[in-house]
Amino acid sequence: MKRILLLLVVFVVCLNTAAQSLDLSQPLSTNSKIKKGVLPNGLTYYIYNTDVTKKAVSYYIIQNVGSVLENDDQQGLAHFLEHMAFNGTKNFEGKGILNTLQKHGAVFGKDINAYTSFDETVYNMNDIPATQELIDTCLLVLHDWSNDLLLTDEEIDAERGVIKEEWRTRQSGRMRVLKQSLPTMFNNTIYSKRMPIGTMSVVENFEYKALRDFYHDWYRSDLQAIAIIGDVDVNTVESKIIKLFTPIPAVDNPKERFLVNIPDNNQMLYSLAMDEEVTTSQINFSIRHQKALTNETVADLRQSLINRMIISMLSSRIREISKKPDAPFLGAGISYGNFTRTTNSLNLNIYPKPNEQHKAFKAGLEELNRAVKFGFTEGEIERTEIKIKNSYETQITKVDDKSHKRIASEIQKNYLENTTLSDVTKNYELVKIILDKLTADDIHNRLKELYTQKNRSLIVTGVKGKNNLTESEALDIISTVENDERLLAYFDDFGGKALMSGIEIIPGEIRTERDNEAIEATTFRLTNGVTVHYKYANKNKNDVQLRAISYGGTSLLNNDDLPSADLLGNFIASSGLGNYSATDLAKVLAGKTAKTHIEVNGLTESITGSSVTKDVETLLQMIYLRFVKPRFDDDAYKVLMGKIDNYIIRRSNDVNQKINDSVTIAVYGKNNPKRALFTREYANKMTFDKMKSIYLDRFKNVADFEFFIVGDIDQKTLKPLLEKYIASIPATKEKETWKDNSVNWVSNSIDKDVFIKMEDPKSTVHIAYKNNMDYSLENEIIAKTVGDILQLRFTETLREEEGGTYGASALASIVKRPLEQAFISVNFDCNPEKVEQLISIVHAELKKIAKGEINQVDLDKTTTNYLKERKQQQDYNSYDMTLLTNFYREGYNMNSPENFEKIINEISVKDIKSFVKHVLKKAKTYEVVIKPKN
Repeated sequence: MKRILLLLVVFVVCLNTAAQSLDLSQPLSTNSKIKKGVLPNGLTYYIYNTDVTKKAVSYYIIQNVGSVLENDDQQGLAHFLEHMAFNGTKNFEGKGILNTLQKHGAVFGKDINAYTSFDETVYNMNDIPATQELIDTCLLVLHDWSNDLLLTDEEIDAERGVIKEEWRTRQSGRMRVLKQSLPTMFNNTIYSKRMPIGTMSVVENFEYKALRDFYHDWYRSDLQAIAIIGDVDVNTVESKIIKLFTPIPAVDNPKERFLVNIPDNNQMLYSLAMDEEVTTSQINFSIRHQKALTNETVADLRQSLINRMIISMLSSRIREISKKPDAPFLGAGISYGNFTRTTNSLNLNIYPKPNEQHKAFKAGLEELNRAVKFGFTEGEIERTEIKIKNSYETQITKVDDKSHKRIASEIQKNYLENTTLSDVTKNYELVKIILDKLTADDIHNRLKELYTQKNRSLIVTGVKGKNNLTESEALDIISTVENDERLLAYFDDFGGKALMSGIEIIPGEIRTERDNEAIEATTFRLTNGVTVHYKYANKNKNDVQLRAISYGGTSLLNNDDLPSADLLGNFIASSGLGNYSATDLAKVLAGKTAKTHIEVNGLTESITGSSVTKDVETLLQMIYLRFVKPRFDDDAYKVLMGKIDNYIIRRSNDVNQKINDSVTIAVYGKNNPKRALFTREYANKMTFDKMKSIYLDRFKNVADFEFFIVGDIDQKTLKPLLEKYIASIPATKEKETWKDNSVNWVSNSIDKDVFIKMEDPKSTVHIAYKNNMDYSLENEIIAKTVGDILQLRFTETLREEEGGTYGASALASIVKRPLEQAFISVNFDCNPEKVEQLISIVHAELKKIAKGEINQVDLDKTTTNYLKERKQQQDYNSYDMTLLTNFYREGYNMNSPENFEKIINEISVKDIKSFVKHVLKKAKTYEVVIKPKN
């Protein structure tokens, strides 16, 4: 018998040993949900079935083509070609792609878009209804984007102005600093000369053939992948792809799609970049590493896991320093990850306090070298392992809730960088074994591998006239820190503490419970007077959301208190909670996924929170502490004030800030306390005592808050937690409401030009109308419709026809509180030479609509979009939170057709005309135009 028992023990030990063994050369398992194939012409396709958004599909084409492939006389053509894909293809002439998809509810810029980078160009059509007709249509769009762009002379010329205005909009002091830094960042390779926007001399003057040649050379099937993600039948879609895309011919004698390798540098690369508009500094210290593009194995998973742990622990240490008032930097961050197609980078980013660049660089580098020299503590490693396991477990429970965009990102990395489309569940089994075997030395040694002496670069964003960190000074600091024998190991004695340690709670009870069949919710009345509305929702797994809202907000504050209320949320977030500073709170919550946030707005104060289902108790504990034991940390306040000082300096010469301030002054006056500029005088009115007093006043009575909880936590589990953590909070019967805090304009008719000195000339236009109007749900939806119709009109006229702006932002709205008023506004940047012409078009379009000259197609596109989005929103828990909140706060049921679908379907041209006519008639108006000063 003993022999049998011994054999059994040996057998179990052997099984365990086998289970714990790892073959590091083994390929990572792939996600079987993703169908991947390659056609004979070289085109790669991916299909992923998911109903995260029911009856919706997203489509992507990933072009392995970016600006690094341009010749000197082609700079900007990769990006220009991206624009042209929306300006005529074989099967969709002119704006045919946009017009076709907009008729089915898609919105340009939101659902239909593209981007161009150094190494790739990616197009997308997101959340398109999953009808067979539209699946065929979108596949045809992908087909045309692959091989059938028209590139007509007329459309090319029309787009030159649009791209010039995109360039103009993006210009700033920070952009000019970036351009100065590129040679150092990329070691003088072609990357440093190929900003995707290109040069305007090329954009304005290239010959048509140059663009067509670039298109022929690089837009080809062997450099393309398409991805179809959504509620589709995989086999059916695959058959359609094979039939439609196989006939696309492969290009004969194709140009080599070369990869740009950044050469090694033994000496540190350095640059100091400055601009008149940039008044605060930044330091970026980087160490570049070659990236493997081979198939990933378990060894790669292990290395990426260790890298993740290193960055997590280093980030925690640096955050801890940044929360100290005497830290020489306002913030710092460390990261490791993708830099270019062939490289990764270890980055230390530092934001020094004014005139402390040298101290800040030394402090950040010391913290990095402390870890390089001594490694990490057992406590740090243990907390990080808990966090990683919690992260994987959360991912696994939410695997079916992964968004189309996230899936597309993973597919893109697989196609462009050969990362594995892995199975997270199987990976987690490997991760647990890796973590079990991992030692502190393994982590320490990997960090020493990352901290190499070669391939270093230091980019300093300096400030003109200040003591900027020079190359020789930086090298001296690096040498001093790396050879400092006085550097001590990091000390960490935190452990064994809980969020509610030392806090005694006397639970309350649920006094009444009432079901609401109309929206399938339940209302609990607690013994302390709190009302909690609860709705079970499992559309998103492992997801619980909470809101607590009370009327009052800053409308109940004196004007002198408004500056302190402005940044109250930041102060509370950085103060920690209960017994713990923000640094220690992160340690206490290691392995927990729960967070809360407070806000004090114009008419309300609120606490919002979320958690995974297993951590709802932690979420409610945090809510309890927000009311019963909030924390006001003096060091956190001092750090916040330091950041404010830097912000005031940073915005002092920033042209965009000057533009915003000029508009505010023109509309509200220079010294309006409710619309004050963020100046030194404004900041001086903030105090620690006022912030504390405002919080204690606004959050003094939990019974004045209405609670909303939505998620996949059942009543049986939730109710005792409500009794323990919410019903136990002391409360009074006092109730508050808001006061009218509306702000008048300085005049009923404002027409002002403001001249500002700027490096890159542009004009900025702000036009607005407001008028009294009775609020109703119908008027709210009509107002939104007006704004979106205007957006379509101005995209067509100001952007496409005139080429005068990259895009105008049009908005129409009606507000219920504090006054019932309707607004129409239009804002855009533009060529200063066209400003008067474009303004006249804006007014002309508004007058047309007020006369009833409205394109029915535009109205149909807009209302179809609303119906599509509402249907898709209903697949998410967040919709149920809005449903619950609107039912009890605003008094209507979003699910009732008469409150949405009926209104949408009955909106007419007459309604649009009536709204705009009403707003424009005897309206209060402003037209503020910013112009460059010579």
